[in-house]
Amino acid sequence: MSRAPRSEAVSFRVRAWLALGVLAACAAGLVARAVELQLVDREFLIGQGEARAVREVTIEAHRGAILDRNGRPLAISTPVESIYANPRELAQARDRWPELASKLDINRKQFEKTLEKSAGRSFVWLARHLTPAEAHAVMKLNVPGVYQRSEYRRYYPAGEVLGHVVGVTNQDDQGIEALELAFDSWLAGEDGLKRVIRDNTGRRVDDIENIRAVRPGGDLVLSIDTRIQYLAYRELKRAIEDNRASAGSMVVIDVTTGEVLAMANQPTFNPNQREQRATAVARGWLRNRAVTDMLEPGSSVKPFVIAAALESGRYTRNSIIDTGTGHFEIGGVEVNDEHPLGKLDLAGVLAKSSNVAMAKIARDLEPQQIWNTLTRFGFGKVTASQFPGESAGHLPHYSNWRWAVVSSMSRGYAWAVTPLQLAQGYAVLGAMGVARPVSLLRVDGPVQGRRVISEANARTLVSLLESVVNEGTGSRAAIPGYRVAGKTGTAWKHNGGGGGYQKDRYVAVFGGVAPATNPRLAAVVVIDDPRANRYYGGEVAAPVFSAVVGGALRLMGVAPDAELAGSADPLTGVARMGNR
Repeated sequence: MSRAPRSEAVSFRVRAWLALGVLAACAAGLVARAVELQLVDREFLIGQGEARAVREVTIEAHRGAILDRNGRPLAISTPVESIYANPRELAQARDRWPELASKLDINRKQFEKTLEKSAGRSFVWLARHLTPAEAHAVMKLNVPGVYQRSEYRRYYPAGEVLGHVVGVTNQDDQGIEALELAFDSWLAGEDGLKRVIRDNTGRRVDDIENIRAVRPGGDLVLSIDTRIQYLAYRELKRAIEDNRASAGSMVVIDVTTGEVLAMANQPTFNPNQREQRATAVARGWLRNRAVTDMLEPGSSVKPFVIAAALESGRYTRNSIIDTGTGHFEIGGVEVNDEHPLGKLDLAGVLAKSSNVAMAKIARDLEPQQIWNTLTRFGFGKVTASQFPGESAGHLPHYSNWRWAVVSSMSRGYAWAVTPLQLAQGYAVLGAMGVARPVSLLRVDGPVQGRRVISEANARTLVSLLESVVNEGTGSRAAIPGYRVAGKTGTAWKHNGGGGGYQKDRYVAVFGGVAPATNPRLAAVVVIDDPRANRYYGGEVAAPVFSAVVGGALRLMGVAPDAELAGSADPLTGVARMGNR
């Protein structure tokens, strides 16, 4: 009887100690695990937690604005909203897809195809650049896996008037054309980066820290004067329509600084209409013809050959060239004038645009002398404009010249220029022989240049070119109240790869400076393939020069050389010409 109670007591103590030992072991295990978690695995666990809840988020930099020389906006980035989805989450609400597709105005089958194709991803764009109201309507549906993100969209207030100069950005606000591309790194700035905490639905709960500060893009101030640009756009478009031409370009340069005040092309495009971009690309409307397209300039480059003659010392303004019967032939190469012009001084050579006289002058000069003069004017190489895709033109080295080449070059064939290069050449004449770098950015302060020809010879040339407008082929370039110096050009269009020329298709050109007494502006007008029974440069290009440069001089407050006569344009105050 006495052993049973003792045996039960011993058994109880054993069980108690055993339970206590188990509890102690568990407690020791928990303490060891706590030590391991808090000390040994602490960094690993923190990392795992942050990987699930902490994200690095990009802070988009605001793209800088593009402004004209007077501060008018030409390109600005405006806030827009975009909708994206997590396909994995959105797959759980497949029954909501039709409703979502309808609200986004997306074809249902295309919407489903996009999501199914992105099923394994965690991000896909559903709609970009919506208005706040449109984005709010989508988010109001409260579809799982659908999120909203703020972005920027580029807007171009001047539209097609400056499309070729300013360019365009893609949907990610990156420059892809013209100056938007050339100065993309400056305009774009640098995105910032910060660390945030998100909940299990992906929504941001709190900001933890800034990793990298955002650097906004810088503004870009162009040399363009929107007022003059509009004049060039309007008059060039009118000339293209009136003369049924296929294309055209105009460049206006301030000769005192080298700044491009206007650069217009036709056909053009509106950078705000992204949906029409494919058509514009296919038709070649995106390229800036004034910078990228080469042309054989015809008689418009005769002044630069005359410059070589004056610089050689063999010719003066009073030199006489006998054109005889208007026919000249050496070594089987023939040069002809439309009709006999007899004996001409240099003013008469340019005013009458004598091919025979130009050939005889070129024959008297060393090829190297001509080539050196032309290259100093900037022909055969790109300008300092920094415009993407600029052409250097084509000026063959003098070592390859034969008489056939020399005679052709003297009248503007066998070499090619861009409208910008030609305008730069006339700007050198207007600056009395000094070349200043062409700039599409506003220039503040005086600009140093390099001398191309002597001041005396430059003044002589400007005076000679006045005779072209006063007495010769460029009469329609005259500007009431201002003295104008310039030269017409009419060239056959080249056959391209086939060689030779299309003698029923032309390029009409006029280049000049004004006021001739103290030049401020140089401009070139190119009309490609006019087909309205008018094709001479003096007929179709010169009137555009008159209207645009006359308006620009008045807008800039350049004092006229004489009182205006006739009715005035209400926009510019420049008297209208009776015969345009």
